[in-house]
Amino acid sequence: MASLFVGTKPVTATRHRPQNYTDIPVLNYHKVDTLYHSLSISPEEFEEQMAYLHENGYHAITPDQLMNYLNRGKPLPDKPVLITFDDGYLDNYTNAYPILKKYGFTATIFLVTDLIGNDPRFMNWDQVREMQKNGFIFGSHTASHAVLTKLPTEEALKELVSSRQKIASELGRAPRYFAYPTGAYNLAVEELVRTAGYTAAFTIRYGQAGVSSDPYALERIPIFKSAKTFRSFLIRLNGAPLLERLGIIRN
Repeated sequence: MASLFVGTKPVTATRHRPQNYTDIPVLNYHKVDTLYHSLSISPEEFEEQMAYLHENGYHAITPDQLMNYLNRGKPLPDKPVLITFDDGYLDNYTNAYPILKKYGFTATIFLVTDLIGNDPRFMNWDQVREMQKNGFIFGSHTASHAVLTKLPTEEALKELVSSRQKIASELGRAPRYFAYPTGAYNLAVEELVRTAGYTAAFTIRYGQAGVSSDPYALERIPIFKSAKTFRSFLIRLNGAPLLERLGIIRN
């Protein structure tokens, strides 16, 4: 029976977890600028977080590396972390990109394709291509940032397919990964994502991605601005296994 999952973990049968597998943190950012908004952290705050990861031996990985590890046990570097951004804001290029390069990190950015090159708040395709040449990965966040659970099936599928086709035409390869706008999804939407050709999809449900995760509902660790942004970052990153198990942090 299909049910709606928005920030809660579905009750499903879990796959056997081999003893030598560990769950992987997937960080979820949106904006890196000076706006006073929960989804926007300052460049200084972002650099503090990236410096922490670098100084503590973390290595940025790609979604392909994550899925090869979860599905086939292919080894990952020590202390892997997948860094992701949703939407494709211009500040991902102007502010986050130089900081990530400084620390030798890459990231995966999920694009709202109707806005790329058409809205000054968002990147343009030349900027996206430059980042791609430097090892950054781009996925889909739909064409218009539509909430897929609220759309008729045909419209939802069109959002998924048209955005994938646009990225393929601009970057020379079809994206393999998707992130749900607003985090809203259900079993029917998951099946549409699969039908549209995506390998896996990411939610905003708090937690780490592991072998028991649904590949079309992978957990992430959302990073927010707060009165103590860095402290919150440390708690969410380092406390993820315990906090997820206890259900203390939901999103």
